[in-house]
Amino acid sequence: MRSELRPGIPLRLGDEVADALSAGNAVVALESNVITHGLSYPDNAATARKVEAAVRASGAVPATIGIQDGHIIAGMNEQEIERFAVTPGIPKVSSRDMPIVLASAGMGATTIASSLVAAHLAGIPFLASAGMGGVHRGAEKTMDISSDLIQLTRSKVAAVCAGAKSILDLGLTMEVLETQCVPVISYAFDDFPAFYCRSSGLRSPHRLDDEDTIARAVELHWTLGNESAILITSPIREQDAIDSGEVDAAITEATAAATREGVSGNALTKYLMRAVDRATGGRSSKANMSVLISTAELAGRIAVAHANQRRARGQR
Repeated sequence: MRSELRPGIPLRLGDEVADALSAGNAVVALESNVITHGLSYPDNAATARKVEAAVRASGAVPATIGIQDGHIIAGMNEQEIERFAVTPGIPKVSSRDMPIVLASAGMGATTIASSLVAAHLAGIPFLASAGMGGVHRGAEKTMDISSDLIQLTRSKVAAVCAGAKSILDLGLTMEVLETQCVPVISYAFDDFPAFYCRSSGLRSPHRLDDEDTIARAVELHWTLGNESAILITSPIREQDAIDSGEVDAAITEATAAATREGVSGNALTKYLMRAVDRATGGRSSKANMSVLISTAELAGRIAVAHANQRRARGQR
């Protein structure tokens, strides 16, 4: 394990990740929240390995991000993944929580927002996730907006995902991305996807159909002086998708139940997701796995194209 890239930054790179970055090869960051707040052991560890294998299949190196012993780890090894998988009570750590968890030398599972921070610090230009956070329904009253959206405006990382979950207000989510000048590219698809569902019903601002063009767009976004992320979306595979009407009905019923039971804030997302899983007979769990794999593989392919282009220009 390699220590700090720069003095004072509590970051450690896995050996494989450090070697890949030094050589200018493709690396894809992955969040560790999927290990600690998804499936039970041993399925959670197996899922993390499957996602890493999808990145490797594309020719890139996976860098699963986690926090432990006062350091951000970019490129967790097998033992660290296993430790995260079996240790109960590891908190979900967003970007705002990172300094506190690091200072107390505790363990933390990274979200998209905190993984963006870590990837940017490590010099990893790509991140893969199943679905991003966004503006919650009723945000005009609650101001409940995911920190994922804010962090996208601050980190020079290209995030690849299957859009955002239907439990969110996807129209307002797209408005925030536009206002904050975060480019949104849909890969080989016309619409902004909605995680379990192939389409949100909203047209994506841009569609590009090949990895080389997307990789050039990513680099040009930063060449033009932008310090923000770029969002690349790809829909769930047709055979794993869930009908949007079925999902919307489940969300509407669950939202009403949550209101009656006083469920709000951070607890609401988990409540709604579990309700959708029950309503779909567990098919949403299969869909979640599908997008974890497909976005990881696509992120790897784009990262490889990006690394090849930089190498052709004599850059690393």
